[in-house]
Order: sequence, then C-alpha cells, then structure tokens
Amino acid sequence: MPGIATLSGVALDCPDPMSLARFYSELSGWSLHDRSDESWAQLDTGGGWTLAFQQVTDYRPPAWPGQDVPQQFHLDFDVDDLDAGEAKVLALGATKAEHQPGTTFRVFIDPVGHPFCLCQG
Repeated sequence: MPGIATLSGVALDCPDPMSLARFYSELSGWSLHDRSDESWAQLDTGGGWTLAFQQVTDYRPPAWPGQDVPQQFHLDFDVDDLDAGEAKVLALGATKAEHQPGTTFRVFIDPVGHPFCLCQG
C-alpha cells in the first residue's frame, strides 16, 4: 500500500555540521555535498535520501544508554567484520560505548555524542 510521503532525508543536530558530515562520509563512503552554509551539511547516500547535519546552539549530546538526554534515534551500519569495522571507526574519532547490549552489533559514539551501531552484515 503506498504511503503518504517518501523519506528524503534525516538530519542530526550537532555543533559543527561540516566536521560531523566528514566523519560520516569517511565511515559510509557517501559523498559530501559542497555548501557554503556553515549551519548545514549533507551527504548523498545514493539511496534516494540524504543524511544531513544541522548546527544547534548549545548542543547537548545524548547520554546513551541513560535517559537524561535520550538518544531519540540512532543509525545502524552493516559491516562484514565487526573487529575490522571497529578499528576503522575508532581511527575516525568514534568511541566505543561502555554498555554493549548484544553480540551481533556494537554501539559506538560519534565525535559529538550520537550513538550509532556497526552490525554484522
């Protein structure tokens, strides 16, 4: 059954859009759109939607897994090898979350505090 609308993008709040866009571009291989606006950056996912980053004054990162500042949502990325993927995202500037609730995926925190997962693909 057709829906009302088609997803065209997801935007993450952050203090520095270009810096976080570069992080996710390196992680995913998605191309960075060149924009002159410092308050917005976006990646072309190649899947008909964009991943965008918008500047927020006084940004407060999520406190995963706590609920004082909830994550609200997170991104999942499939990898062939969890250990190799982990080494690469840590080299990009991610940190591994202390709490790891599963064995087929790993939770990481991006440079501004958003949780994301690498999943065994």
